[in-house]
Amino acid sequence: MAMINGTCSDKVIEVLKKIPISKRRRVKEVTLDMANSMNKIVRISFPKATQVIDRFHVQKLAYDALQEIRIKHRWEAIDQESEAIRTARYNQKTYEPVVLANGDTVKQLLARSRYLLFKSANKWTEKQKERAKILFAQYPDIEKAYSLTHSLRMIFTHNTDKNIALTKLAHWYNKVEDAGFASFRTIMNTIHDHYRGILNYFDNRSTNASAESFNAKLKAFRATLRGVKDIRFFLYRVAKIYA
Repeated sequence: MAMINGTCSDKVIEVLKKIPISKRRRVKEVTLDMANSMNKIVRISFPKATQVIDRFHVQKLAYDALQEIRIKHRWEAIDQESEAIRTARYNQKTYEPVVLANGDTVKQLLARSRYLLFKSANKWTEKQKERAKILFAQYPDIEKAYSLTHSLRMIFTHNTDKNIALTKLAHWYNKVEDAGFASFRTIMNTIHDHYRGILNYFDNRSTNASAESFNAKLKAFRATLRGVKDIRFFLYRVAKIYA
């Protein structure tokens, strides 16, 4: 096992080249993100491997764009509430926030809607359904962004054929253009730049979810130690716990 500080492509390639080329040529597929450094590492180190852009990295771009819209509205709600509080004080009155049908204030609605936007509507709880209905009525742009995010996820979830997936991505591009969100247009362009690797997902539906999960476990374990000084002993403990 080798540990490399950072993701500098030249350093990683140097370590991987210690593996005989005959073995590296046996690698048929590598899942990765859209970083140019990872592309270079795989291209040089595993020349026979197909590069597969991990679907969750693509979907995360859409989730981030959706949450960006929600957060923008939340800051606006905070500013409006602060202004209303100042006005009430100036008029020597007590500020009473508007309470929505589900008991949330507008600020609470936008804060508490975070997690439901990551889920499909059929997985919402009854409270989340009620909250989403109010949220989308108050902020149609959030509903539109949620629809774009959900439809992108469904392309990956329900398709196994590259050509069908490519056609559906083209339809998704049209929806993005109609919606007019700059952030989603950026995602569209990013997908277009990496579409070959993204479409390779539909061959075997491979992801690096297990590697990401293991990485999260390592980070949590390292956090409990408040840092690592003895790397060899750390790797020994990791092997004993997770191997």
